[in-house]
Amino acid sequence: MKKFFMIGLIGLMGLNSTHAMASKIVQVKGSDTIVNVSQYIAEEYMGKNKDARIAVTGGGSGVGISSLINGTADIGMASRSIKPKELEAAKAKGEEIKEVVLGYDGITAIVNQKNGIKNLTHQDLAKIFRGEITNWKQLGGDDATIVVLSRDSSSGTHEFFKEHIIREENTKKDAEYGEKTLYMPSNEAIKQEVKNNKYAIGYIGMGYVDNSVKSLSIDSVEPTVENVSTKKYPIAREVFWYVKNTDNKDVNNLVDFALSKDGQKIVADEGFVPVK
Repeated sequence: MKKFFMIGLIGLMGLNSTHAMASKIVQVKGSDTIVNVSQYIAEEYMGKNKDARIAVTGGGSGVGISSLINGTADIGMASRSIKPKELEAAKAKGEEIKEVVLGYDGITAIVNQKNGIKNLTHQDLAKIFRGEITNWKQLGGDDATIVVLSRDSSSGTHEFFKEHIIREENTKKDAEYGEKTLYMPSNEAIKQEVKNNKYAIGYIGMGYVDNSVKSLSIDSVEPTVENVSTKKYPIAREVFWYVKNTDNKDVNNLVDFALSKDGQKIVADEGFVPVK
């Protein structure tokens, strides 16, 4: 009996130890736009800090911020600013949220490599995504229906694009995406669809752009690091990590690393504009 008691006690101690270890995992959740760069930052940090344990998952900016507020994430990744109602929800739980600017991104309009269009005004881009321009012929291209691709509504990129392009800096406050818009779950999904569809158009974070698709200039300004950093490119934005304002050393040390020279080099290497 004594033997069984000891085994049970050891097992219980093992469970408690496992729970203690699991509780130290820093959970980073949210924006698919910055999930990759956040993962690389986490991996580099863990390589330098052998006891650190970090899990990074996507799901969208809304998921990241809500997870931070409800306590299932330690860092909420977002490609949009936190909303007043989200700050109120945090305040109601007695939490103060701190905003960390991780870097800058240019939302890039992309088309198929075989599409002859190279530049659009931001007004024409808005009309395409509102469903007012429906054929490439209206823009000097082929006589073909435009296939419009957007991120889904949980995405911060979706919301930022709606506010700044579709609603033209909120001067058209009731404007929405066109009825025939196809909603995609990720930057990568949009890129793959554009790659395979000559008449598709979508938008993705600058860090996801590669030679499989063509980036469009907007108002004759290319989505380059230099143009985003000087804010010359018209669809530039900040990307964020949101954290609770606490003395959680695991989280604070990770944030400090992300903003350090080494962390910001990763930001730059992934196609974003560093803050430092």
